[in-house]
Amino acid sequence: MSDTTSPTPVAELGRRAAAAARVLATTSTAAKDAALLGAADLLVARTPEILAANARDVVRATEGGATATVVDRLRLTEAKVEGMASGLRQVAALADPVGEVVGGWVRPNGLRISQVRVPLGVVAIIYENRPNVTSDAFGLCLKSGNAAFLRGSSGAIDSNLAIAAVLRDAVAKAGLPADSLVLVDDTSRESAVEFMQLRGTIDVLIPRGGPSLIQAILDNATVPYVIDGDGNCHVYVDESADLDMARDIVVNAKTQRPSVCNAAESLVVHRAVADRFLPDVASVLAGVELVGDDRARALVPSIGEATEDDWGTEFLDLKMSVRVVDSLEEAIHHVQRYSSGHSEAIVTSDIASADRFCAEVDAAAVVVNASTRFVDGEEFGFGAEIGISTQKLHARGPMGLRQLTTAKYVVRGDGQTRG
Repeated sequence: MSDTTSPTPVAELGRRAAAAARVLATTSTAAKDAALLGAADLLVARTPEILAANARDVVRATEGGATATVVDRLRLTEAKVEGMASGLRQVAALADPVGEVVGGWVRPNGLRISQVRVPLGVVAIIYENRPNVTSDAFGLCLKSGNAAFLRGSSGAIDSNLAIAAVLRDAVAKAGLPADSLVLVDDTSRESAVEFMQLRGTIDVLIPRGGPSLIQAILDNATVPYVIDGDGNCHVYVDESADLDMARDIVVNAKTQRPSVCNAAESLVVHRAVADRFLPDVASVLAGVELVGDDRARALVPSIGEATEDDWGTEFLDLKMSVRVVDSLEEAIHHVQRYSSGHSEAIVTSDIASADRFCAEVDAAAVVVNASTRFVDGEEFGFGAEIGISTQKLHARGPMGLRQLTTAKYVVRGDGQTRG
């Protein structure tokens, strides 16, 4: 980050992050944990300046006509800052994956081969209006021995700068490089594209944002990336479901926090229980706009007509599509057709139905008799996550510490040569 009013060149920031990554790769667990705990305490101590910076971002967003969902993601409170600090403390308490021996064996010629976890290096994250990502990403990167190279949005720039300043101060006080966290202070589109193309500097790029950001990555990135994709999540209520349980799960999955990627966007109900379940669940989905197919609308007249686009849309709001199906097979077909590959849930008392749903639904996470909202790094015990991968290579699902490492082979011999 620059000490002047002019943004620091992205390439220079990348070089600084790479230099820090070389130090962090061999930093002890104790030193990393001390830095994380110090950062948590400093976040709390300097909450007023973080909230003051965030207030400026919120005012700009509100005056610019941002939606309530965008403002909700952007707004920080004392409780949210304490939550960020708590996340850092949780990460400090987790086992350090670096140096873990994944496997080992001895070859007939006496060579001893082991596979050991090592940091990725420079982990770049480009993200939208969620300033808590600045802290979450830093914590996971530091514990896993990586430098965090961050590029947030213009809408959250004051918040991100304030949070990053606190974290950098804490790391420096702990005796580690301040550049363990580097934040790009140029929020222009040109800098974003340059950021995505820093080959030789960035080891992996993780985008945290909506469809336009993901498309920008697909169009422009020349560095390796892991897609943190859309969450068009379904809840399927099977014919054998406990309907009281199903009602509670659907309400939680849709309304507990509708603006996040693991919130449910679509409800699929077996026809055998639809006449009992749909009127009941519709009555408790207060404030949720429901749109559905003809059979759903016949059972609940307040349900609007769903368009084809509605089935595949991640609403991130109090809106939900509803479909009635004739069978488990039809439910699976519907989910497979419209799923974004994030998280899909079934509510059922039939073990065979649950097993079939788990086997045939292709998603990063499949949930049986629980809310999709549990598909989350912290809920999985990973600590604050860096994202939820919807692709299949390297990492899939919530990305915690282990997903921010790779492996290298260590081969030990006593003079063997190959003939």
